[in-house]
Amino acid sequence: MIYGLINNEQSSINNLFSFLRSSAILAEIFIALHNPDKFRIFYNQTIHPELMRLDKQRRRMLRRIFLSLLLMVGVATLLYSVQILMVALISAIPFVIYIYNQFKLINKFKADFKPRVVELILDFIDDDLLFGDLKYKAKGKISIDRFLRSNIFGVRPAVYQGEDYIEGRIGDVEFEMCELLVEEFSRVRKRLDLVFRGIFVRAKFFYPLNGALLVLPRATLPQRSEALKSFIRYNGQVMDPFVRHKKFLETYTVYGSMNTKVGELLPEELMDFILASKEKTGEIQLSIFNENCYIAITNEKDILEPKIFQSNVSFELVREFYDDIYAALFIVTALDKAH
Repeated sequence: MIYGLINNEQSSINNLFSFLRSSAILAEIFIALHNPDKFRIFYNQTIHPELMRLDKQRRRMLRRIFLSLLLMVGVATLLYSVQILMVALISAIPFVIYIYNQFKLINKFKADFKPRVVELILDFIDDDLLFGDLKYKAKGKISIDRFLRSNIFGVRPAVYQGEDYIEGRIGDVEFEMCELLVEEFSRVRKRLDLVFRGIFVRAKFFYPLNGALLVLPRATLPQRSEALKSFIRYNGQVMDPFVRHKKFLETYTVYGSMNTKVGELLPEELMDFILASKEKTGEIQLSIFNENCYIAITNEKDILEPKIFQSNVSFELVREFYDDIYAALFIVTALDKAH
């Protein structure tokens, strides 16, 4: 899915260290959460062998299906050539049943692949002292009630689907996250319109924020009218004049309650991080109400979804999911430290 800040592009590296140098707190968070070299070693020693095992299983299933089809066609052709059509049809039944069972195994392989890899990634993250026990539910999701409380989208979903639910603790912050697909009924056509697809995070701060904050991409404002109306109804107002980061304001707008200290809550270093993340991921939207923080990171790709007809042994495939988790948790922790 989603975000790789440490990569081969020298400009990204320079941007990263330029804002980390200006904040010792954020640098401490960054080092604790993101260890690309250490993760690569973990991948080579733990994840790669498991991917090789799963890939061997994938190739074995494909061979079985191919050989069964070949044998079935050969037997049926032979019997048909000697004018024994009924016997040819009957002889094909066992092959059809066998192939059907192999396709069931393929579906099971696809269902088991992602949870297995995610659990290994979480084992790596969980080793850090900052983290409490991480729990993972492949078919779990954040409740729709909490999604609506974020007030980021201001919609009543017609479709609300989620998977890859993760919950845990980082420092004093409790968090939960999952992948979501949210759609609503179109207001002008008889169809469903996409509202959000990506990673959604809800975190609970130990020290509640005295106020509220809403950060939205300017490009999405026409679709966020209900969210803005709801926020303004509870004494929210535009806080852009208090944000000195001009480049950030070109992309985002900030709303807050009257007693919210935007300059302290959104330090320049964090806004730089969000802008850099957006280039690698997609739109980042967030809100804070008292002790609850919500972050939506758009990603329209199927992260860690296995392929059947080509190899899944790929470090980039795994790192993409790891970087998704890292980006979300960095923003959560940085906001907690800032306020």
